[in-house]
Amino acid sequence: MKFPDDIFLAHTAESSDGSPRAHALAEHLRCVSEKAATSAMSFGAADWASLAGLWHDLGKYRPGFQRYIRDCTDAHIEGRVPSKDKTHSAAGALHAIEHLKSRLGPRGEMAATVLAYLIAGHHAGLADWHGGLKGRLASDDAHREYADALAAAPTAILKNTTALDLKDAVPGGLLTPGAFALWLRMLFSTLVDADFLDTEAFMDTGKADARGDFPPLAEMHNAYNTHMASFAADTPVRRIRADILRQCRSKAKTAPGLYTLTVPTGGGKTLASLGFALDHALAHDKRRIIYAIPYTSIIEQTADVFRDVFAPLGRECVVEHHSQAESDPADETCASRLACENWDAPLVVTTNVQLFESLFAARTSRCRKLHRLVGSVLILDEAQQLPPEFLQPILDVLRLLIRHYDVTVVLCTATQPALSTTDYFDPSMNLRGLDDATELTDDPDALYAALKRVDVRLPTDFNAPTEWPALADELTDHDSVLAIVNTRGCARELHRRMPKGTLHLSALMCGAHRKDVIDHIKARLSARRQGDDTAPLRVVSTQLVEAGVDLDFPVVYRALAGLDSIAQAAGRCNREGALPEQGKVFVFVPPGKIPAGSLSQGAQACRGVLHGKVENPLDRKLFEAYFRQFYATVNLDQHGIVDLLKLAPTREDPLAVAFRSAADKFRLIPDTQTPVVVLYRGPGGKDEKVDILLGALKKDGPERWLMRALQRYTVSLPQQQAESLLAQGDLSLVIPGLYVQANDLLYDPQLGLRADDQPLSASGLVC
Repeated sequence: MKFPDDIFLAHTAESSDGSPRAHALAEHLRCVSEKAATSAMSFGAADWASLAGLWHDLGKYRPGFQRYIRDCTDAHIEGRVPSKDKTHSAAGALHAIEHLKSRLGPRGEMAATVLAYLIAGHHAGLADWHGGLKGRLASDDAHREYADALAAAPTAILKNTTALDLKDAVPGGLLTPGAFALWLRMLFSTLVDADFLDTEAFMDTGKADARGDFPPLAEMHNAYNTHMASFAADTPVRRIRADILRQCRSKAKTAPGLYTLTVPTGGGKTLASLGFALDHALAHDKRRIIYAIPYTSIIEQTADVFRDVFAPLGRECVVEHHSQAESDPADETCASRLACENWDAPLVVTTNVQLFESLFAARTSRCRKLHRLVGSVLILDEAQQLPPEFLQPILDVLRLLIRHYDVTVVLCTATQPALSTTDYFDPSMNLRGLDDATELTDDPDALYAALKRVDVRLPTDFNAPTEWPALADELTDHDSVLAIVNTRGCARELHRRMPKGTLHLSALMCGAHRKDVIDHIKARLSARRQGDDTAPLRVVSTQLVEAGVDLDFPVVYRALAGLDSIAQAAGRCNREGALPEQGKVFVFVPPGKIPAGSLSQGAQACRGVLHGKVENPLDRKLFEAYFRQFYATVNLDQHGIVDLLKLAPTREDPLAVAFRSAADKFRLIPDTQTPVVVLYRGPGGKDEKVDILLGALKKDGPERWLMRALQRYTVSLPQQQAESLLAQGDLSLVIPGLYVQANDLLYDPQLGLRADDQPLSASGLVC
């Protein structure tokens, strides 16, 4: 491509006719500055974002980069520019330090450190100060980059009279745990999102034009009202659900803040919480609703429920975002970056992994969406599933969002965790909790009494296990029963001993497979209630059915676990209250050791709370005692995230924060797990959708819609196991970092992806 020598370029591309197109650097800097400032205005940081945007690509003025970009159409990626003559993100950081220090003295130098984090990290991500950014900015290469850029950049961009003062800029104050780190990440979010959006507008105008094509919340509110009006309150349970919804909506005009929605399983809390969120958003001018769910396994179901509500609008209203949609930074291209989500929708359904790992992230693609949280309604479904080993940093960030970023948080659960502040004799056990919550229902105790639909039978001896053969015999005595166990291995072991026709559910099955099985179970349960199906219906499952999966069995067996898990399992029994008597829930002690960690600690706390109890084991008053006991056994900041993000001001480095280290340690799913796309082809083995999607992936690369669609066909495996299967030819790599099933025998049509200790055989062939 040939471009005039007097134009400094930010990006280049080809037109449809093959002619070169140029994205002028000065225009790019101005647009990014304006877009970032507009986004940061919502939390009072427009001036900070504006300067960061103006100087973020200052290094692109250097001659080496300009020579490079004239020969490359993918020059947006720092990792693609390995030469010392072509790097470009240190110059703006150094200019911020030099310019603001000379204008404003020590106050300016402090402010410039904030800009240095943002600008230097806008491709590679936020760095630790010590052992990272400080050394990089002191290097000869960085100063040579700055000198090259300084000699070529226009004075109008270099000189700026904006006065920044850190003293009162950080919402919550510099010394409040996590406050500075969250504020800086919010700023970083506005910068990288603005950079992505402006680059996208140049590189792919069609994609840019399609953004934001969503109906307003007011339209969605009307559609919701119409949908809910279609439900008949023709049974006692449905009348209670209608009243729960009324109670929630009656409190929607109350001031933004922290709310709890404490409703027994089967009380309709998903749609009730959505009704509150829509009413509250309109009453308080909220920008969007974000619904976070603990399990990837049920996100599709919740998103589908919401899509049904808004289907009459005829437009996409819901962004369904899993963490598996993102690629490793080393594998990114311009196209994959532009495909990353920025939550530019009125309703986002996501996972706890995506939400909280983003709030503590260093990567650009993860941080990009954070400013969209400002002024939102955030619903945490199944709040009892907040990971205990990360609980303290999570509560710290939620408190900051509520108090300083206009976020309303709803903790939605049947088993409300004890998250209020606690002080113990041992200060290391203290919890900085969430206080002053408003409950959305008028009388939770009355609700629990009205919706009591099961009798729970505990083991006579909490130390005496029921062996799998004996348990299988017990289950076989019931013609309609659900058994929930603690691990995928246990599910397979029990299923192996059950009669032919027993169904299986676990996370070794991809989302599409699980959905088909769950839909089949629901259809059979409905047919059984009508008397049209008399064949036995027995299901063995892991705990994935305990949140958001609306099954209704007359009998449920639950392996010993946390009290909250037992309550969730009970919610799959007599859910609609249609049985002539109470449903039956049997708690049993499984053979072998319960896996170490939260499963074992939850089971132990459950033993402690229920020991000697003769009354209802699911009495609501027991849950606070259970969670207090459970949290007391766990290090609530096991990985030291709070200390990594804490400012420990010294005269030399007052703003030193370990952003990268904190992000690396804040992993709700360990890095040892990796997604594998499996060749699941539906109940009859003839659905070719996954093959079509993989063909599109090979042809077009990781488009956003495509990665979303493939999420329903992924199973997580330990990285080491995936690499072993790759080496022996059972998996392949379609794109870097994405494993795909290559051996048809690897996926069982009943059990899902085969574990490494199970030999492959023709019985596993997917036809």
